[in-house]
Amino acid sequence: MAAQDHIGGAGWHGTRDRVEAYFDGTATRAWTDLTGEARVSRIRETVRAGRDRMRAMMLSRLPEDLAAARVLDAGCGTGAMAAELAARGADVVAVDVSPKLLEVAEARLDRGLRGQVRFLAGDMLAPDLGRFDAVIAMDSLLYYTREEVAAAVDGLSARCAGPVVFTAAPRTPLLMAMWGMGRMFPRRDRSPVMVPQAPAALARTLGRPVAEIGRITSGFYISTCMELHP
Repeated sequence: MAAQDHIGGAGWHGTRDRVEAYFDGTATRAWTDLTGEARVSRIRETVRAGRDRMRAMMLSRLPEDLAAARVLDAGCGTGAMAAELAARGADVVAVDVSPKLLEVAEARLDRGLRGQVRFLAGDMLAPDLGRFDAVIAMDSLLYYTREEVAAAVDGLSARCAGPVVFTAAPRTPLLMAMWGMGRMFPRRDRSPVMVPQAPAALARTLGRPVAEIGRITSGFYISTCMELHP
């Protein structure tokens, strides 16, 4: 499909490099605390709760028994999703651009599950990762353009026998305002700017339906779960 023409383009790689620099730099400690059990601010508590709810929503799209299934955790961060997939019996390939977050993920993974999860630093779109029975991409496509997101999920779907379940920032007035301000006043020490997406627009770019599963709003955490089938 036309969307696939943009996979791995300059725009994708440029944004990916900024995401890597952010999570391997100024955000490492904050992200480790947010996704762990450390005490955090009330604002970050809402984000933590929202992410927990989103992870549960995404997991609900897959069978409880994933024995013999090969699943890609695309943008695995500190590994919470990978651990839950492995607990269901999946053979998990957990990829992230941040080596520092992968160190945290490996340290947190229960010893009994370590044989089921392979952590890799790199690009979650790399074709040499092989084929999968399902793909989960939680909050790892938030910083890319519509064309780049469409190309990414289209390319992943081409190598997946089952669903590609992913999240996107919804096009709410608040997030659109934040997006506009971020573009007007960029700062090197701030996270890459989220790009709001609409399922209908993604579907038009892909030329195929994108299912909107649900939206989680928890304080400063706002994200929409979507699903693409082969």
